[in-house]
Amino acid sequence: MYTVVIVEDDPIITELNRRYAEKDGRFTVTRTFSAPRRALDWLTRHPADLVILDFYMPQMNGLELLRSIRGAGVESDVIMITAANDAATVEALTRLGIVDYLVKPFAYERFCRALDEFCRRRAAMRAGSLDQSALDSLMHAAPPAPLPKGMQAQTQERVLACLRADPARPHTCEDIAEASGLSVVTVRRYMSYLAQQGMVTGDMDYGTGGRPCLVYRLIK
Repeated sequence: MYTVVIVEDDPIITELNRRYAEKDGRFTVTRTFSAPRRALDWLTRHPADLVILDFYMPQMNGLELLRSIRGAGVESDVIMITAANDAATVEALTRLGIVDYLVKPFAYERFCRALDEFCRRRAAMRAGSLDQSALDSLMHAAPPAPLPKGMQAQTQERVLACLRADPARPHTCEDIAEASGLSVVTVRRYMSYLAQQGMVTGDMDYGTGGRPCLVYRLIK
């Protein structure tokens, strides 16, 4: 589990970001802060894998806080979530090593992509050494492929949300359909596509006592 700290002065957005992060299943939110200076004090004394950071806050903005924590030697990865999207701000934050930048308002799917990219980078760095192909993949991530005609990102996200809610449990299409409110036919189409993309595994379950059924698990 990766540890997350959220620095955001809006309590509603803080709770939303907490739910988004912990729903993924790979993250646990250890602390949240509405005051940047308190966050700075805590981060200089405690390790955190990832900081989800807002830009517009009292006392100091997100750029000032990021400069301070880097100056204090804090190496946590940072995802910036903000309405500030002018080129000068983006460039300054990029130079300080943020791993992603989400402009409000953003979709849950985009938040998940940011978390996936963080995990991909962490996994690559744990490998010890990287060949040219791995370096190219790490430094120049390809944009997500468009969905096939007739499929929607929002619908795919509803299906994935059901899997993320209990990632250890095998799920049937009927289970997912009931939880998501989608038809079983629709869920089967999306699960087939996700399996082709290597995002889920599909296995036959012969222990049902009746007819074998296909069950899916999310690949982390």
